[in-house]
Amino acid sequence: MTLVRAVAYLIMFLPTIVSANSTINMRQGVTDISENVYQLHMTIFIVCCVIAVVVFSVMFWSIIRHRKSKGAIPAQFHESTKVEILWTAIPVVILVAMAIPATQTLIAMEDPSKSELTIKVTGSQWKWHYQYLTYGQETLDIGFYSITSTPDSQITNQQPKTDNYLLEVDRPMVIPTGKKSALLIYF
Repeated sequence: MTLVRAVAYLIMFLPTIVSANSTINMRQGVTDISENVYQLHMTIFIVCCVIAVVVFSVMFWSIIRHRKSKGAIPAQFHESTKVEILWTAIPVVILVAMAIPATQTLIAMEDPSKSELTIKVTGSQWKWHYQYLTYGQETLDIGFYSITSTPDSQITNQQPKTDNYLLEVDRPMVIPTGKKSALLIYF
């Protein structure tokens, strides 16, 4: 009964522990789509953690309960069709259940319709090239390169690192707020 209680506490408090603002975790989004991506990430992460807790709990319970020193006699269900169907069907159902919201989020991310600004972003080694293609009905011919501007003294640990370590650039991409923008990203 203590194992069930421990799992129940873990399930109750896991969202609070996992969603803590951490440098390891994914950054929370600002836009609706990025918020959907973050929530999808956290949901799938929690599902994976719960699966891991359940699998390892059953495994350790089986190891302790059915050890040879206690005189346990192994069950004979080798090549059982029911067991094989069950341990194939359960993961398939879990994957399909996780794939449905993931597909909806991906479709929303890839929808460029009704975007007011289109920017082509090309990633090169250590720099980005931005080309502003269209704004509304107007065709633009604006393009520039942006490279990292983190001081070498921070990279070589001669100065303390700032909050935006390795995120600073000399010419950042600028987009209007409150407008839908489409980014065509190439690597």
